[in-house]
Formats: sequence, structure tokens, C-alpha cells
Amino acid sequence: MASSETSATTADTRFFGQPWALVHIFGVEMWERFSFYGMQGILLLYLYYSATEGGLGLPEAVAGGIVGAYGGSVYLSTILGAWVADRMLGSERVLFLSAIVIVAGHVALALLPGFVGVGVGLVLVALGSGGLKANATSVVGTLYSADDSRRDAGFSLFYLGINLGAFMGPILTGILQSSLGFHYGFGLAAIGMTLGLVQYSFGRKALPDEARRVPNPLPARRYPVVAVIAVAAIALIAVLVLVGVIQAGNLSTIVILGTVAATIAYFAVILSSRRIDATERSRVWGFLPLFITSVAFWSLYQQQFTVLTLYSSERLDRNILGFEMPVPWVQSINPVFIIILSGVFAAVWTRLGTRQPSTPVKFALGAIVMGAAFLLFLPFAGGGANSTPLLAIVGILLVFTIAELLISPVGLSVTTKLAPKAFHTQMVALFFLSIALGTAISGWLVQFYDPTNEVPYFSILGGIAILVGAGLLFSVKPVLRLMKGVS
Repeated sequence: MASSETSATTADTRFFGQPWALVHIFGVEMWERFSFYGMQGILLLYLYYSATEGGLGLPEAVAGGIVGAYGGSVYLSTILGAWVADRMLGSERVLFLSAIVIVAGHVALALLPGFVGVGVGLVLVALGSGGLKANATSVVGTLYSADDSRRDAGFSLFYLGINLGAFMGPILTGILQSSLGFHYGFGLAAIGMTLGLVQYSFGRKALPDEARRVPNPLPARRYPVVAVIAVAAIALIAVLVLVGVIQAGNLSTIVILGTVAATIAYFAVILSSRRIDATERSRVWGFLPLFITSVAFWSLYQQQFTVLTLYSSERLDRNILGFEMPVPWVQSINPVFIIILSGVFAAVWTRLGTRQPSTPVKFALGAIVMGAAFLLFLPFAGGGANSTPLLAIVGILLVFTIAELLISPVGLSVTTKLAPKAFHTQMVALFFLSIALGTAISGWLVQFYDPTNEVPYFSILGGIAILVGAGLLFSVKPVLRLMKGVS
């Protein structure tokens, strides 16, 4: 059955040259990104704006730390979603259930007041988005055979759906937030995700049976143990919050430590497993330098939602012909470039075929370009309010986008190719762990950002990313040897 399905999807080119089933995952991911980025576009503002402006009045560094910790938690929770998929329900079912949880989280943010709404809403959205992220990517991977040359182009098209949602979300929630208030913006995010859930519920049956397969089923006798562990974990977190160990000011540090521990444990479990052979084990080792490079990239890139939001609110000239552009709209600039350039990159990779740069080269160039983007802030360092032209930020975000397209869709694709059969979805979760760690670091770094002395901040972080990329570029050959034929 699996071979006939693979042949069918190989012959199916109805969705811009890709299998038609891709449209269903494309749609739910688009609406999920609409709600995610729509909410995240106003989240930092909600946390640090004063009560008279409709916000909660937190210090900027604390607010930035919360946003970074939340973003990191989203990607950290991919571990849970991947494990449930691989051991209990399969990727497609976890994807569907995760969409329901996301809707509940956005509803909580829209309807519950103050910190209660923030706490309940962000926890639910983080859990749901984490489950959806890893499994949507894994389901896309089931549409292609390992040697299907359309794979990278398909992931780039999938990435286009992500960014269509990411473009519209901040624009529409920004309009509602600035005209009616924050909770109306959160409410629109809830409506968007509901549309995605409805659309996916009608199309999910068209996905291949491979998407529902449980690769490594958990024995029924171990289900009670899992339930006990889950309850104990929730109770432990609740106690740590109540006694003050976990608090708003140290959330990003806790998420960083938790992500590092999870990463070490994940690599150890996969590499020591008897269910993988020598070739698969070597490929996992080959994934490690890509993981480190990805962390460096995301720790800078995700500052769009922390430092760049603060920068846009306080330093950017947002006046356009007498109209003051809402701050969240800045976060829609990057998706515009993604929409324009993702098709270009997909066409380039497809046209080059086997002559395209290898994945380690793409990753190395992505980190170097991202570091260069941070250096582009230096000419505007030390300026006052409204001192940075909007066109300058547009140009810098264009460089962000080029770096992103060299790493993010390529990383999703190579992860599905490097993944051992017994750890398919969990390997995708490992890639998302690199994003979790980078995102949490981006929130932690906010405390070092000083608007009165920006040169050290942008130059040091930009320089580190460039060095990481250069290191990988000089290590391409040994990394490719470890990847055992995957390029």
C-alpha cells in the first residue's frame, strides 16, 4: 500500500507541480501562522504598554524575556507532539488535535483578563503550536519519496503558505489593536485559527496512510505510566510557580536550560538506540553541526519579536504620507519578502537539481548573511526617536529573509532525509529544538540591548553568527561524509 501511495503522489502534480494533498497541510499551516504571528505581533506591546494604553505595564526587559520564553516553549513543545505522534497517535492525528488546542489558547487570550489570560492562553498556544509544527512538517515529508527531486521545492511552497499567514496576521491584528484594543486583536487570531481547523477537518482524509502510521507504538501497559508522569510534571511546574522559582523575570533562562537538557537527552536517546543502524547513526552526527548553526541563526532572527519590536516602537520613523503605521506591521515585512522570494528559491533549487549547493553550504551562508544583517544596524546606531528610516528596516529585513530561506525550509527538508526511520517525527522535533533554543536566547538577550549604546550589541552578535557560518563552511566535507549520501 505504501509503495502504491508513493507512486501516486509522485505522479500527482496538481498543486503547482506538487501532490494535491499538500494543499491541506498548506492551508492549516497558513491559518495557524496567521493566528500565531497575529497574536505575537501585539503580544510584546500588550505586556509592556502601560495600563492607560491597554497593556500590563511590565518592564521592557521582562516583557521581552516572556516573549522569547514563550516562543522557545512553542518549539520546545514539539518534543511532546513528536513523541505522541511516534509512540501513540501518528503525526496526522496529533496535528488535528493540536489545532483544537491552539483555538482554545487564542480564545483564552481574547476573553480572559490580565495575567490570567496571558498565562492560560500562552500555555495552550505553545502546546498546540508545538504539536502542529513538528507534525505538519512530518506529514509533508510523507508526500515524497526519498529521491523525489521536488522535495525541497515542495517544502519551499509549504513555507510560502506559512508566510502568507504570517503576512496577514500582524497587519489585521495590528489594525484591531490600535483601533479597538488588544483583546480584539487576540480575538481575530482565534477566528483565523478556527478557519484553519475547519478547512483541515474536511481535507485530512485525503492524506496518505503513512501520515497516520505510528512508527514506534508504545505498549498499552505503559500508558498508565505516561499518565502519571504527565500529571507529576504539571504539578511540579505549578509548585515551582507558586513558590517563586519560576517567575516572569527568569522565564527565558529556564527555557534555555530546559531546551539544552532536552537537546542533549534527545541526541543521546537517538544515537544510543538499537533501532538505528550505522548509516542512520552517522547521519544524526552529521546533523549536529547543522543544529548548532541553526541555533546561532535563530537567536538573531527571532529578535524581530523582541529587540526589533522595541526598536520599531521607539526608534523607527513609521510615518507614511501622514499615516503612522502600527508597530506590528513591521513584522509583516519579512513575510512579504518570503512570499516573493520563496518561489524564486524553489525555482533555483529545482533548476540546479543535483548542481545546487549542499545543505551544509546553504546553512553556512545563511548564518553569515544573518550576521551581516545585524551589522547593517550599525549606521543607525545612536539615533533618537524616529531617526531610522522605514526603508532602512525594509532593506535589513530583506537580508533577514535571504538568510531565512537558506536555512529554514532547507533545514525542514534535510531533517526528514537524515531522520532514522524509528525517530522520523522526533528528528523533526530536534530541528525545532534548535529554533526553541535560539528563540529563548533571543528573549534572554533583550537585557543586554541598550538603545544609547547599540554598537557593541549589533556588532558582537553579528560577528558571532558570521564566525559560526564560516566555521561550518570550512567543515563542509567532513559533515557531508557523516551525512552518508544525503546532501
